[in-house]
Amino acid sequence: MSTFDDGLVRGFPAFPPTGRGGRRARTWWGTAWVRALEDTALDREPLRQGRRYAGSGRVRAITVSPGRIAALVHDTTEDVDYQTRVRVEPLTDAEWDRFLDEVAGRAGYVAALLDREMPCELVAAADDAGVRLLGDLHPDCDCPDWEFPCRHAAALCYQVSWLLDADPFVLLLIRGRSEQQVRDAVRRRSVRVGQTTAAPAGADTDGGAAGRDVGSGTPALEAYARPVSSLPVDPPAPTGGGTWPGVPAAPGVEPAALRMLAVDASARAGQLLDWNGIGNPPGETDLWRESVRLAASYPDAAVSARLCRAGGWVPVDLARAARAWEYGGAAGLDVLETPVSPPRAVLARAATVLARGWDGEDSPEVTVWRNRWTLPGRGVQVRYGQDGRWYPYREEQPGDWWPAGTARPDPAAAFAELLDG
Repeated sequence: MSTFDDGLVRGFPAFPPTGRGGRRARTWWGTAWVRALEDTALDREPLRQGRRYAGSGRVRAITVSPGRIAALVHDTTEDVDYQTRVRVEPLTDAEWDRFLDEVAGRAGYVAALLDREMPCELVAAADDAGVRLLGDLHPDCDCPDWEFPCRHAAALCYQVSWLLDADPFVLLLIRGRSEQQVRDAVRRRSVRVGQTTAAPAGADTDGGAAGRDVGSGTPALEAYARPVSSLPVDPPAPTGGGTWPGVPAAPGVEPAALRMLAVDASARAGQLLDWNGIGNPPGETDLWRESVRLAASYPDAAVSARLCRAGGWVPVDLARAARAWEYGGAAGLDVLETPVSPPRAVLARAATVLARGWDGEDSPEVTVWRNRWTLPGRGVQVRYGQDGRWYPYREEQPGDWWPAGTARPDPAAAFAELLDG
């Protein structure tokens, strides 16, 4: 819901953190908005960081007005809020006229918009009329980062896709018209269409039956009056078992790789069937995380090499990330990639536990930076995760830290595993 709304300016409260796995656009138009952002990005890393920022609730209240979206975005590294904007060119009056004519020309389009849906056919018809509703995003931020877009602007764009999921009129506002303006214009055009296309010259056009018979389509009121059809009965869940079909070798087809993907897809489908509807559907992730998951789930050099070729990943980065996933799943990957500042109470409690964990010996000096605690000269480190656990790391080469085991409930236990290993 908007915190304020005067038609041409709408404000939306900050989204709360979504938890592990983040949140994805659920409608085709929300997904198209995200694609417009990602297709123009010069680097994927700020996009990954931006998605994490969006999911962790670092975007403040969002203000939407014609041609402009704005919000403060909290930077975890600098511990400051940056003024972030996304600019979109509003439609001209002539473009609005062509778009509104397309809407009013089909009653189904009117009914869909009133139901807060954006038919794909309507957008395609608008494109044919030279009116582009999606795309042409221009992110801007006052942070010192040089990336385009920076992680703050990417975070804002990802959250805007969530707003669009709930209300496509937000997209129309960005393009220059409020919801009430669009409704009024469509209503005027619908009346005009009904009067001019109803009957031949001389027929009754003062609201009689002839004036209402437009000859095609379904009036919006009639469409709304129809009862909602029942959904089909869910199919029975698969019982398992069976055999996988054989796949013969062919040019460009690797039977082993295809079998691996089929097995993996089957497992993910089972997770979706078991999903209880709470939280995000299993398997919603970006290309990097999906590559990491596959590399961790199928530890084969050929699989990793294929993933690196397809995604453009550096092999050593994928190997390190896959090990983090192997030990800790998505939470382990977050610990590898994103330094955070734990709450002071967590740090104080961890320091106490660590001091007591040396059986009477003097506890060693620990170098602390953000959530990373290092024993100098020992080549060992533990990292605090946002899931409340401590992840052990070992220095394989100077400055090259790798995950070294499963997470522990406190830093003393994590250090003990490293020093005993």
